[in-house]
Amino acid sequence: MPDEGVPTHSQHCESARFPVSAPHVWHFFMLFGQDGRRIERRRQTRVQQGNPGGKLVSMSDKTSAAQSSGVMETVKTVGYALLIALVIRALLFQPFSIPSGSMLSTLLIGDYLFVSKYAYGYSKHSLPFSPPLFSGRILSGEPERGDVAVFKLPLDGRTDYIKRIVGLPGDRIQMRDGQLIINDEPVPRERVEDFVEEDRFGNIRRVARYRETLSNGKSYLTLDQVRGSSGDNTGVFTVPAGHYFMMGDNRDDSQDSRVPGAVGYVPFENLVGRAEFIFYSTDGSARFWEFWRWPTVTRWGRIGEGVH
Repeated sequence: MPDEGVPTHSQHCESARFPVSAPHVWHFFMLFGQDGRRIERRRQTRVQQGNPGGKLVSMSDKTSAAQSSGVMETVKTVGYALLIALVIRALLFQPFSIPSGSMLSTLLIGDYLFVSKYAYGYSKHSLPFSPPLFSGRILSGEPERGDVAVFKLPLDGRTDYIKRIVGLPGDRIQMRDGQLIINDEPVPRERVEDFVEEDRFGNIRRVARYRETLSNGKSYLTLDQVRGSSGDNTGVFTVPAGHYFMMGDNRDDSQDSRVPGAVGYVPFENLVGRAEFIFYSTDGSARFWEFWRWPTVTRWGRIGEGVH
């Protein structure tokens, strides 16, 4: 339908066949005035909408532009979130899970913990995939004897291990009849209550447990599953400069610095960070998708527990 008061093409052709009379002139000016006001109103509307050139914008164009803007905002938000997560992971804290029992009873299989990256400063191993951007450490902090630390396995520079630091550069380390000897001094240890472990079939296992106390006052629990095992008696290890001697708390079930061909001395550069606290723990009896079982398989008492 044509706009009301605007002549159609046939009306223009019809009126052009006759001489122009006063009524026709008056009608022409009335129509022109109405059309002029419409055009001016449309032009002002376009200027107010930021379209002074007069280009008509359909509702579909506006919807498409709004959708594109929304997609870009979502992409930017996700990008910012990933960047923040990367910064936190590289500079502050990184989560790890415990897949084996080498640190029993300090850490259980199924524990999830945060490792502070700033505790020992930063090396290439502080970044994902350990890119060779620089060597050594920056803003370095000295590890202390007794710290529980995550490090990259010296053999491949990729595999993450978690053990306790028992030997500093220059220390002489030995195991003698199951007792830790540091610089020819036996580390005091006392027998405490057994570690009781129950498997998924309900079988109970009891393991002898000891409390060791280092010269700096740090104290922790160790397990001795087999008396007289190969790990209970070793030669003397002299820790080289810039390296550390690492041992698991589960002394008879830990591949650590006592095994030179597997782990050996750990370079300072390979330290990733210091274990701080447990943020989640599960006994592992439920599959990931069995969310309705999560409350019963979670070890609630371990959440928030510090790693000592």
